[in-house]
Amino acid sequence: MKCYKIEISGWTASFRYPNLISGYQPTLEVPPLSTVLGVINAAAGKFVAYDNEQIGYYFEFDSIGVDLETIYQMDGNGRTTNNSAKSNVIRRQFLFNPRLIIYTPNEQIAEYFKQPVYPILLGRINDLATIESISVIELLVVNEMVEIKGQIIPTFPYHLAGQIQALPEYFTNTFPRKNLGTKPFSIISHTKGVKTSSIEVFKDSELNLNIFMHPINYGNE
Repeated sequence: MKCYKIEISGWTASFRYPNLISGYQPTLEVPPLSTVLGVINAAAGKFVAYDNEQIGYYFEFDSIGVDLETIYQMDGNGRTTNNSAKSNVIRRQFLFNPRLIIYTPNEQIAEYFKQPVYPILLGRINDLATIESISVIELLVVNEMVEIKGQIIPTFPYHLAGQIQALPEYFTNTFPRKNLGTKPFSIISHTKGVKTSSIEVFKDSELNLNIFMHPINYGNE
């Protein structure tokens, strides 16, 4: 399968657990699918409709650190605040020297990254990233025992070992935003690969990576 390969790197990345609001903030070791689609939206400068698309990605990093961060807490009802804030200090995990590789057969998605409209972020607003390269490669179908790493895989029907976490696939273009396609995923870090023969993947021979392609059918322009 002809595929466009977009390589992105940064100094730091942080992907929070969806249900943790306060206190110590750990990071997921692989970004959710919604984060990757958000990166594409940022490059496009608009809310992108994904109609029968396929998106695959791989994520790795050098190490995990913990930083102290000042946050400002405000009272409100979700739409307005009382303009009064108090500061607090929390401990937040972050990933050092992250690298994200996006695979897509859609040329238009690759075009978005040639001149991104908005900054590319690997998580939070201070996790700025750089587009290293955009290339065209041929991905080969693999239907045998393979190693999966640096990715998230739907827990059902694949049942791969890994950290299980309910994650959204996408968000609506409304206010407040609503999550779409939330379901359990197996989060498989690049440091702890899993071998399986129950899943069809595509092989990036250049990097010796097996890539799962997520089917995407969300969004309206």
